Amino acid sequence: MSLKIGIVGASGFAGLELLRILANRPSTEVSFVTSRQDAGTPLTEFFPSLSGYAQYEGLTLEKPENFTGRADVVFMATQHGVAMNLVPAILESGSRVIDLSADFRLKSPSVFEQWYEKHQAPKLLHEAAYGLPEIYRYKIARSRLVANPGCYPTSVILALAPLLRQGLIDLSRPIIADSKSGATGAGRGLSRGNSFCEVQDNFKAYKVVGHRHIPEMIQELSALATKQVNLSFTPHLLPINRGILSTIYVTLNQPIGIKAFRAVYEDYYERDPYVRIRPEGYAPETADVRGTNYCDLGFFPESSSGLWKIISVIDNICRGAAGQAVANLNIMTGCQEDLGLAGQSLRP
Repeated sequence: MSLKIGIVGASGFAGLELLRILANRPSTEVSFVTSRQDAGTPLTEFFPSLSGYAQYEGLTLEKPENFTGRADVVFMATQHGVAMNLVPAILESGSRVIDLSADFRLKSPSVFEQWYEKHQAPKLLHEAAYGLPEIYRYKIARSRLVANPGCYPTSVILALAPLLRQGLIDLSRPIIADSKSGATGAGRGLSRGNSFCEVQDNFKAYKVVGHRHIPEMIQELSALATKQVNLSFTPHLLPINRGILSTIYVTLNQPIGIKAFRAVYEDYYERDPYVRIRPEGYAPETADVRGTNYCDLGFFPESSSGLWKIISVIDNICRGAAGQAVANLNIMTGCQEDLGLAGQSLRP
């Protein structure tokens, strides 16, 4: 029996990536796709790359109105502020939900309001499972609502989780995360700052202070450390389509050699199929993970400063959005975690 899937906001980059992945997931039927702006357009006309997939040929983008009984699981691939108004009714209809926006990532309604707007479904914030499988796999499996992590937080949290769980970071000093993202991280909407002429042959920092992913990262990093974590985060825009590379700087509270440092990560991620510890001395690249659900990690001690440098790379649309959402779908439905996600990086 096929698992019925609905995608709200299917006309964006994350929606297209979901459709690309789900086309190769066995026993899966996409039963509806929605887009307020492009309702009425046949899906394969809107995305010609999906032509030839029989399950997509009869689909037309609809307005997000009637969800009752149409899907077992609904993906919310919408802008922030949309899901919190629609999800209560979708859950009431009996469907489970995986939200790719920020609407259910933060546990505190007041913190959400500080960074976004007043939350319209605050009672669901604590119910939602934070959808990072390596940390919350058991909770995800039992949840009817999963908050898919942000792309920057995914790269940063996976890079720091083993050290924080082991209490190895000197938390009297701030953790510094210097992250760079491809242009698709800003979504499909048009803006001057993300136009081809502004991005190509250019490299810039943006939202240097006060990026909206900061409270999400601090919430999850502090939970791992069981104490408040101080984080300095700076995002940058790369002149590429896909990919995030985060370089994270930490000071340890005890001396440790590279082999013991690597062992902390190898032990922590031993059973996790999508975190790869790269060979000693290798600095991971975005091309290594392009189009995949992998997070690749590399480690570099700097004796002159006492800092450890952790390099973390992911594909922001796949591991940072749609691929991670499908992994969460697999966990929620009791399937093998990599169902539909197998594949090598798109390199070059």
